Amino acid sequence: MLIKRRDFLKVSSLAAASLMIPNFLQAMTLPDVLDKENRILVVLQFSGGNDGLNTIIPTKNDIYFRERATIAIKDSLRLSDEAGINPSLSYFKELFDGGELAVLNNVGYPNPDKSHFRSMDIWHSASKSDEFLETGWVGRYLDEACYRCDHPTQALEIDDMLSLALKGKEKKAFAFKDPRRLYQTSQEKYFKALYDTHHHDDETVEYLYQTMGATINNAQYIFEKSKAKATTALYPDSALGKDFKNIASLINSDINTKVYYLSVGSFDTHVNQNQKQSQLFSEINEAVKAFVKDLKSQRRFEDVLIMTFSEFGRRVSQNASRGTDHGTANQMFFVSGGLKKKGMLNQLPDLEKLNDGDLIYTEDFRKVYATVLKNWLGADSSKILGWKNGIYDFV
Repeated sequence: MLIKRRDFLKVSSLAAASLMIPNFLQAMTLPDVLDKENRILVVLQFSGGNDGLNTIIPTKNDIYFRERATIAIKDSLRLSDEAGINPSLSYFKELFDGGELAVLNNVGYPNPDKSHFRSMDIWHSASKSDEFLETGWVGRYLDEACYRCDHPTQALEIDDMLSLALKGKEKKAFAFKDPRRLYQTSQEKYFKALYDTHHHDDETVEYLYQTMGATINNAQYIFEKSKAKATTALYPDSALGKDFKNIASLINSDINTKVYYLSVGSFDTHVNQNQKQSQLFSEINEAVKAFVKDLKSQRRFEDVLIMTFSEFGRRVSQNASRGTDHGTANQMFFVSGGLKKKGMLNQLPDLEKLNDGDLIYTEDFRKVYATVLKNWLGADSSKILGWKNGIYDFV
């Protein structure tokens, strides 16, 4: 009976060593299986509640233009007869035309919460709106996929603080803005001495010491991998550009990371929305453009999936300050050279059927997570999410 390579790795003592096999050797054997093993997910979080209706514009919808008399986007870039994309996302238009972008509209969850913190917790933990979980969906993936890793770096967040999304019951990701700075901090004598001599009976305090120890022990590994095959490609001199450049360098190396997580914002555009959203979109547009170009030059674009989300969308009608207030459903972007389905995956939001001025979701974000976990990362999505209501087929 043919055993799946992923299942073998989970029980084999050679698991850690296999992750260090150079990419060119991996490509020489078992290409169909190894392609899936090489897949990487990059999650880009639009923090603050991005306005989806001014991102993918319903160009033929009179309700949109009537309810947004001064902030409606009138110069969108054409995607279809019914939809356009914000002109500040011109590279996403190129990706769409090239079959390298998929758009899922009207994504949300039942009984939506309009609090930034609570809604983000729901998205991070993949919980129900009345359910409070202390672990995140990527963290639970770590518990499943990396329970015997020598270096538990299967997920990395490019940020100074670790999000709930990446905290598991047994494992958690590492958060850092710069691999070099992480390593330098980990080598400070005070921290090393504190960890070497610590002992505490309190469970919470002991957990914090364990966290510090894990950081010290893995910071050097992450730093060495980041510089082993550091990209020489040009990236924008923006915070997001630098974040994507760090990710590209790590992808080029033989590190075992499967999920990278980063965020940009804030999209909380209650006032003068168009200017602020355009600035953020321009930063995203140029950073993603450089990243995709780099991946293509390294022949890795087919292995990498970029997924975007925001904790909620905005209300259909603009407010009195040329902005929009907290809403509900939104769209998600999927960028990759390995998409099975491209373009618009479903219909635009129905602006005639609203719930007190808010969009009514039609697609549950947990179905998206289940799809990515199962079809892209090869994980047990039902075990990680408890989701058994089907998956999509775009990857």
